[in-house]
Amino acid sequence: MDARLNFFGGATDSKVFKYLMSAGKAIKDSPLPAATQELVALRVSQINGCAVCIDMHTKDAGAAGESAVRLNLVAAWREATVFTEAERAALELAEQGTRVADGAGGVTDEVWAAAAKHYDEEQLIALVIMVSFMNMVNRLNVITRQPAGDYEVGQFH
Repeated sequence: MDARLNFFGGATDSKVFKYLMSAGKAIKDSPLPAATQELVALRVSQINGCAVCIDMHTKDAGAAGESAVRLNLVAAWREATVFTEAERAALELAEQGTRVADGAGGVTDEVWAAAAKHYDEEQLIALVIMVSFMNMVNRLNVITRQPAGDYEVGQFH
């Protein structure tokens, strides 16, 4: 499959993607735990069907020491026993924040309270930005049919 657009070929897209990559780095450097960031990025990408992001975040998480069992169970995290209570709260917030059109109301007060129980304000800010950022990037990739499978760990960092 060939991508519909090359996001790194022109003046406008190169300029925009320079800032997007910078925003991604700022999120990575946030106080939100790295494992939580990768799990959330992976789950949002699964929901949105973004193969290139699934490829990237699975490989990056694995290289950072995340187990194959946890990565394979992200899609079914509710039934899996391998996630902490804090990770489960982040994954639920990520799902509701991604499925805003399906959820008619977005993130519930209960889900927000569960996340706030485990993460401080700076971490919550990072989590909300991470969910929003991943939804944007997923849409860019899905709309333009960016191919997956060739990502190498750290390629965009």
